[in-house]
Amino acid sequence: MSHDHDDFASEPVKGLPERPPEGEHILWQGKPHWWALTRDSLNLYWVAVYFVVLAVWRYVTLMDQVSAASAFRASFPFIILGGIVCAILLIVGYVQARATVYTITNRRVAMRIGAALTVTLNLPFSQVRNADLRLHRDGTGTIALDLMGNTRLSYLVCWPHVRPWVIRRTQPALRCIPDAEKIAHLLAEAAEARVSTPKVERHSAAATVAAE
Repeated sequence: MSHDHDDFASEPVKGLPERPPEGEHILWQGKPHWWALTRDSLNLYWVAVYFVVLAVWRYVTLMDQVSAASAFRASFPFIILGGIVCAILLIVGYVQARATVYTITNRRVAMRIGAALTVTLNLPFSQVRNADLRLHRDGTGTIALDLMGNTRLSYLVCWPHVRPWVIRRTQPALRCIPDAEKIAHLLAEAAEARVSTPKVERHSAAATVAAE
């Protein structure tokens, strides 16, 4: 008897908890670039520099007391520990990016996020006040969504798919996506078209009372 090990096999549409309603269609789907996500959201470079500084500090403090070789041997464990931590961060970044699916439709932004605890955020354009693009030199970038009204999201649940350090009013974000500038233009055009589209409501004849 075979078993399907795909954790998201129950999704009717990749990245969405249910099929889009009539009139809604997907414009773009993507995910974070795993290296950019590790570098930016997990601060890989800062962590690496931190352990290098510890190793150098240990070497400098010992070089006047013992031989250079002994000082190096005493400081080298910091390099090893730093390498292990950085490797763990790389694995976390890769797994997070692989488990993520960002979706832009003609009506909303949907974010399936989380490796261990999977959550899907549905953000209609009508709830988005504005979108802010932060672009990097390699073409990747982050699009943060500022939400209107009383919508509240947990920073910890959404991390790292949030605007960094904006904790009081969490801003969900499409983090470290390739071709970010192009996707930002697509999102802006779709949101503008959706918001400017007049809504037509249907009322039954029985509920209509003619004025005399």
